[in-house]
Amino acid sequence: MDKTIMKPFTPAIGNALACLFLAMATLMGMNAGAMAQSATIKITVNEEPITDRQISNRSKLLQLERRGGSNSARIGMAREELVDEALKMQEARRLGRVPQESEVTAAYASIAQNMRISSDNLSRILRENGVDPDTLRDRLRASIAWGNVVRGTIGANLQISDVELEERAAAQTGKEDNFDYILKEILFIIPRGSGISSSRRTAEANRYRRAFKGCESAVELSLSYKDAAVIDLGRRHATQLPDAIASQLAHLDVGGITAPRVVENGVSMLAICSKTEARDLTFVTNQLRQEVGTSLLQEEADKYLAELRAKASIVSR
Repeated sequence: MDKTIMKPFTPAIGNALACLFLAMATLMGMNAGAMAQSATIKITVNEEPITDRQISNRSKLLQLERRGGSNSARIGMAREELVDEALKMQEARRLGRVPQESEVTAAYASIAQNMRISSDNLSRILRENGVDPDTLRDRLRASIAWGNVVRGTIGANLQISDVELEERAAAQTGKEDNFDYILKEILFIIPRGSGISSSRRTAEANRYRRAFKGCESAVELSLSYKDAAVIDLGRRHATQLPDAIASQLAHLDVGGITAPRVVENGVSMLAICSKTEARDLTFVTNQLRQEVGTSLLQEEADKYLAELRAKASIVSR
């Protein structure tokens, strides 16, 4: 049976934005050239103009993002980006899916927040490097608009076979994935700023592990240690656990406890309070549904844009 899905789709604004965050700090001191006072039309997309000023601004943004090996390469990339964005915005306007300016402002603010600066400071940095902030806002606007278009025209009709997904899920799972557990986590906390090493806490965790007699006495045993917590994790199927943990648990019986591992806030072990054989592919199938759906959606979106390009009147001057 086929199941219609409609997954959130966020077209890539550009992996280069991550580089932008890094690059800007080193390029803030660049002496920005004066921006041209007049603009010349260089490209028309269905009679919509793209000017030399837009191309220059986008090229400089690409330079900040460390994209393109030369100025001429960046200019070529800028032209292609701007043509694609013009097509995306034209289609969004046709379908009534143009984003609100508040959405664009929020996306712009999100980039600034990721850089740990204000939106005003982001705009200042761009201007100091000869980039009109509107070139970034235009890119964000087109990306959001395209996401709206794709969700509305492709996402609602995209179908993935449940049978195929289950077959793929079964192929990805092994014997260690066929168990259902009730687990407790024993966490040897490393308080922030305490200076306590993970090796010291691991040694304490190993002493606890050697003395461990089962879930019933887990809390009582933890009282012998400072900053040790016992957390009920409840029911977990093996497919919901990291592969390394699932493999360890598969080789332990009820009352067993995994080897200590360092986690963000300390050293963790998992104790098995209940273990039953149960094949459940739901978690894996749902993950696959999202991964496959996103991949198919991207493929269809790329085809959609290619069709718009093929039908468009694009004139370079």
